Amino acid sequence: MPTSPQKKHKRVIHLSGRDVISYGMHTHLWQDFYYYAMTFSWPIFFGVFALLFLCVNIFFAGLYMLGDQAIGNMLPNNFIGAFFFSVETLATVGYGDMHPQTIYGHFISTTELFVGMTGIALMTGLIFARFSRPRSSIIFANHPVCHTEKGQATLMIRIANSRLNVISEASAKLRLIWDEETSHQRPFRKILDLRLEREEHPIFILGWTLLHVIDEHSPLFGQTLEMLKARDAALILSVSGVDETANQTQHAHQYYRCEQIRWNHRYVDMFHNENGALREIHFSRMHETQEVDAILRDVIDDSEN
Repeated sequence: MPTSPQKKHKRVIHLSGRDVISYGMHTHLWQDFYYYAMTFSWPIFFGVFALLFLCVNIFFAGLYMLGDQAIGNMLPNNFIGAFFFSVETLATVGYGDMHPQTIYGHFISTTELFVGMTGIALMTGLIFARFSRPRSSIIFANHPVCHTEKGQATLMIRIANSRLNVISEASAKLRLIWDEETSHQRPFRKILDLRLEREEHPIFILGWTLLHVIDEHSPLFGQTLEMLKARDAALILSVSGVDETANQTQHAHQYYRCEQIRWNHRYVDMFHNENGALREIHFSRMHETQEVDAILRDVIDDSEN
């Protein structure tokens, strides 16, 4: 059956932990070449340019062969020789053996030189842009945790700086996204801000635990896991800051489904103190959590012994 006009140009988008199928938004590669060049993997990136390099040289070699002895001292005297001359011209090498010897040959070689210089400039710029693009060094704990702290339920998310350098003026934003019914009984995804105890870190070097107190002002107040599942709730954490080594702004974000939250858990301490002095930090414990009730039982057992 023919595809309906409403369902043309199907595209699957991975959005915040779910797949969304998009229709009707048709884009061509050449309309946003820079975006695709920046998002291709390195093997595909160099593979595409190698294919373009091959095709351009085959095209110009064919143009040289259309002329009457357009290339002097062409060796071998066939299409292969014209292809090698095209490679030398496109790369602006110019060994001096083969050369254009007719007006037609000079015209084609001039055109190819223009294409070659433009292509080299484009390739150089894209490689520089890909290498200089800032990459985040911020890592997120696999699971948020929630337990009662000082008589109040507190949601916690631990993050760390994997480069162990200075990220200055780091800031964090935590948001809740869930389904909400409108007056017309049509659900839509609503985003709500969750206030953090400290949204900024002046010198983010090692670790940072973000805290959200679930009080009467919190959208999570009175919510159970079953209620959150029914509303397809999730957390979105965004972190940004200036990497002082590269002097570039880092951006990172993490998406947590409500099922990933570990209730009545706390993070295992990454720091190890010896004789009252901070000596060690173990990032291998970054994602480890422990049930709070189990911790209390261990404390009681130790006191009784």
